[in-house]
Amino acid sequence: MADITKFFDKQYEQQEFSALADAPVDAIAGVSASDAEALKSAFGIKTIRDLADNKYVRIAQAVVALSK
Repeated sequence: MADITKFFDKQYEQQEFSALADAPVDAIAGVSASDAEALKSAFGIKTIRDLADNKYVRIAQAVVALSK
């Protein structure tokens, strides 16, 4: 497994990527519980998988990739 300790809260550091995908979005270091609630309220995002699959996130990623 890649070293992901700087990207996730301590309790999630040793989880497999398949488990991390279904972890709550606030498992990501720097994303607070209130941030997670705002994402849930605005976009229905509950998990890291939901965030990655969000159409707005994908649009933003495509724009940035194409701008390079």
